[in-house]
Amino acid sequence: MIDLLEETVADATAVSDTCSLDNYLAQPDHTMDARIAAARERLGKDVVLLGHHYQRDEVIRFADFTGDSYKLSKVAAETSAKYMLFCGVHFMAETADVLGQPWQQVILPDLNAGCSMADMAEIGQVEDCWDSLVRAGLVGEGAGDGAGGSGLIPLTYMNSAAAIKAFCGERGGLVCTSSNARGAFEWAFKRAEKILFLPDQHLGRNTAFGMGIPLHEMVVWDPYQINGGVAPDRLKAAKVILWKGHCSVHQRFLPEHVDRVRRDEPGMQVIVHPECRFEVCQKADIVGSTEKIIETIEKAPAGSSFAVGTEIHLVNRLAKRFASLDKRVITLDDSGCLCTTMYRISPHHLAWALENLVEGNVVNRIKVVDDVKQWARVALDRMLEVKA
Repeated sequence: MIDLLEETVADATAVSDTCSLDNYLAQPDHTMDARIAAARERLGKDVVLLGHHYQRDEVIRFADFTGDSYKLSKVAAETSAKYMLFCGVHFMAETADVLGQPWQQVILPDLNAGCSMADMAEIGQVEDCWDSLVRAGLVGEGAGDGAGGSGLIPLTYMNSAAAIKAFCGERGGLVCTSSNARGAFEWAFKRAEKILFLPDQHLGRNTAFGMGIPLHEMVVWDPYQINGGVAPDRLKAAKVILWKGHCSVHQRFLPEHVDRVRRDEPGMQVIVHPECRFEVCQKADIVGSTEKIIETIEKAPAGSSFAVGTEIHLVNRLAKRFASLDKRVITLDDSGCLCTTMYRISPHHLAWALENLVEGNVVNRIKVVDDVKQWARVALDRMLEVKA
């Protein structure tokens, strides 16, 4: 079993007062730009900066690579950089460490940059859930030895802690992205009758429904209720057991937001991320991953217009990028939805981490312990078997 206390190690090295983060945070935002550029020049190819799509503009403009979490981790592992500075959130830095070379070190500029969705599936809760499913007779022979089983296979979304990825890998399951979730479900159903999907109920529901699985064959497991809050007969009848988790950004989009666009912006296409609620995805014209959203707008003809249901920094960036190409991009929700934990990483944190590296100090290192890394890597490698 996975030791909860050893899921990851955040190695925050002691540094001198001149490199104290407090000294950076007290400075105006604009004063960091020249310092970031100078530190990057001194470090050269020893460091690679990774910027997630949802990161703020003031930070992502320094990134060597931009993309989703898996793409960034994979690209960074293929570089010769000794240090990966991941401008994203904690689970992304963990994934980078799992996929990285033994000599590469991963740094998260702010350790408080977490993910509310990933935090909704805690390893102890997931293990308790699995034990309940074993007692209910839903886990087939061989589950837990890496061979899968005839009864149930656990799958986890990329947006999960390394311990959850390892949990799935050890029990015959794998990791998926929003791009290949359907392929992951198809892969699992060839090996088992049921799926336990972690931690985003919306992605799981939207994916399963798109495959023709009716809603009544899905149940939601609430870790704060006895037996997940699911009646035994419903649990046995279900093909998909969804963990009660969600993205705090994407859950804010509502069906009435789509209705407003239909009313006020006739002819505008609505495109949303599959982490959105089922009712929103059903009303949308297009449902797709972040990469699919970008690709769809790129390929659209001039004069096209889109209302996009995803994180506001990305939407604003797309709106600026495509305005000159006569393409209009707006957010599906006028109030805007930013990823508050992603926003924690500022130019100050980036400058602090880089200048410490110049001085030989590695701060905020994210290191996944070996047993967790081994099984998380198994789950990620299995994902390569899945078609997008």
